[in-house]
Amino acid sequence: MKKQKNGKKRVIITSLILIVLIVGIGFSFIPLFKNLKFGLDLQGGFEILYKASSIDGSKMTNEKITATYKTLSKRIDSLGVSEPEIIIEGNDKIRVKLAGVKNPEEARTQLSTVATLSFRDTEDNLLMSSDVLKAGGAKISQDSAGNPAVLLTVKDKDKFYEVTNTISKQDNNMIVIWLDYNDLRDSYEKEGSKCGTSESNCLSAATVSQGFASDVIIQGNFTQEEVSNLVDLINSGSLPSKLTEISSNTVGASFGEKTLSTTLVAGIIAIIAIAFILIFVYHFAGFISSVSMILYTFLVFGVFWVVGGVLTLPGIAALVLGIGMAVDSNVITFARIREELLKGRSLPTAFNEGSRESFSAILDSNLTTLIVAIIMFVLGESSIKGFATMLIITIIVTMFTMVFLTRFLLKQFVKTDYFNDRLGLFLNVRSSDIPDVSRNEKAKPSKFSQVNFLKPRYLCLGVSCLIIVVGCFFFAFKGFHLSIDYKTGTDISIVTDQKVTKTQLKEDLNELGLKSSSITITSDETDIRINDAIDGDKVKEVNAFFEEKYDAKVNIGVVTNIVQRELVKNAILSVLIAFLGIIIYISIRFKFSYAIGGTIALIHDVLIMFSVFAIFRFEVSSMFIAAVLAIIGYSINDTIVSFDRVRENIRNYDSKKLDANALEEIVNRSIQETFSRTIYTTITTVLPVVVLMVLGSRGIFTFNIAMLIGLIAGTYSSIFIAATFFLMIEKRFLGKKSKPKKVYKDDMEEKMIKGINC
Repeated sequence: MKKQKNGKKRVIITSLILIVLIVGIGFSFIPLFKNLKFGLDLQGGFEILYKASSIDGSKMTNEKITATYKTLSKRIDSLGVSEPEIIIEGNDKIRVKLAGVKNPEEARTQLSTVATLSFRDTEDNLLMSSDVLKAGGAKISQDSAGNPAVLLTVKDKDKFYEVTNTISKQDNNMIVIWLDYNDLRDSYEKEGSKCGTSESNCLSAATVSQGFASDVIIQGNFTQEEVSNLVDLINSGSLPSKLTEISSNTVGASFGEKTLSTTLVAGIIAIIAIAFILIFVYHFAGFISSVSMILYTFLVFGVFWVVGGVLTLPGIAALVLGIGMAVDSNVITFARIREELLKGRSLPTAFNEGSRESFSAILDSNLTTLIVAIIMFVLGESSIKGFATMLIITIIVTMFTMVFLTRFLLKQFVKTDYFNDRLGLFLNVRSSDIPDVSRNEKAKPSKFSQVNFLKPRYLCLGVSCLIIVVGCFFFAFKGFHLSIDYKTGTDISIVTDQKVTKTQLKEDLNELGLKSSSITITSDETDIRINDAIDGDKVKEVNAFFEEKYDAKVNIGVVTNIVQRELVKNAILSVLIAFLGIIIYISIRFKFSYAIGGTIALIHDVLIMFSVFAIFRFEVSSMFIAAVLAIIGYSINDTIVSFDRVRENIRNYDSKKLDANALEEIVNRSIQETFSRTIYTTITTVLPVVVLMVLGSRGIFTFNIAMLIGLIAGTYSSIFIAATFFLMIEKRFLGKKSKPKKVYKDDMEEKMIKGINC
């Protein structure tokens, strides 16, 4: 009795400590969240993707692209933007993200006017690029008359001497120095008289009488202010590259604020709802799981802050999805402990056995999802990379909090012995369901023990094939409804309190010299799609037009065909490599038949997602591809849990008696035993997705609808599709004996040891 009272006291004290911990996390979360770096989709700003090319036509090298990167960094520093993101993509592209910038259009202008110096003859032939100069070597100086001038420090003196010496021997012995020379606009013949004035890009035209290798002075009719600006411009732009804008995305600050608030509210509601479900289904163990889930969320943000991650909308989506998947780890463990209790085991024994038996399924399912996340991080760009970063962090934190921490906390309560006779309170297990082993009572059959999950498998396969065929039919005749991520063009989003009509907007676009391919008006915002990719100046004009006319908040995204081709290639490559990685991993951890069954189920899920999107004309964007990859990770997670039980039951079966009927019975029983866990996991994962669909930002609606379809398809395929193909393959090898190992004469002689076997 005394032990029971002590146990009760420990339970109450520990529970109160956990409640205090939750409150403490709640208060700590606000300052942590405020100190995070937010992406431009959550605080406004703009993003530009540049293609860098050498002005002399030579191949772009790592040195040149790095120099371009450093130049852009200097230019951005002058804007005073905190925490800019500058990312080199591939060999010749640079993505610039400026979140929270006060004036996006001013920043765009400053970035696009990065100076490129070139030395040309009077016929505009390129003689030298700015790589002959020392980077950042421009200085304010004076000419011989004491007027303001610019001094350029020469780095490659041999090259400079060779060129000047050659020019000095020509009849027209002049070198013309250009800033941002444009062969379609500039020529010395037209600009010669303006050379050295602020009206021209021609900075100087100097007569060269002999070869020299000294520094260069640019002189002209410059004011002191013009010289100072020119020095800054040259120092930030002395590189042998020119930048071409190939895509951009401008997000108003109000867009970001609204997105952040709605998504955050949706995430909090989802966490609270999942906690209620866990407590309702698993009682006290569910409460402990809820504590771990809250700590898990705090730690994910904490790790994200420590690594200096930039939180974006896709990152929040990955976090909310990760919560559902993290809870799965607890559900698997709780289901195993409950099974052991229903076999008549004591609580301490059931806890130890259940924890041990569930670990392999949890490890395998999380590692396969991690494989997909790493593939997304390596091959993805922009939003997909942000999604992958958060997903990787959630998986790592899941293994710590939802596996080790939850088990540690539960073990402390199990040790109190308080719950030994209160299994209903601890894990919602009724005492009437527990067999009395001393009387040889057997465990009661599971709730779904009478359900033959394999019976309708061919019907289910037929339904899936029908959906896929219909999807292919719609795709063949109508194609996909592609976002500008995968289709060259411009996307304009407008939020205004004024009432607008399609007729008005078409007239506005005509006035702007643009033609829309589609106009969608909803209660929240208006989306205009234009087939042409407009340039930076046009973006400014369009933005200013709609802001002024409708007092609107405007978001403009531009994608060229260069970006489109890259995104399509990366999307296909990501999916194929994800499949390959999963096949290899499952083949190693299980066997090849499991890998094939699981992979066919994944292909089924992907085809179902694409088919539904084709039939209902949902928009296919880069976030849709992120959802496809996430479902590949999640669906195989679900399948592995079922396969882990199949593998365990086959191991416990007499292999000599294993035939086709027995194999079917084992697979069906394995699905029966894991079905409750599958349903609870699906609910806890679908719930945050549904909440985000209802309350979250429209910016991730495509992601959420894709996730919802994929989660349903993934659950369905884990039960019916993966098992069907696994059985087909395994049945072909039943009864086939492995070839006996050859025994050679030398081996026989070695084994014939006198006194032992002869």
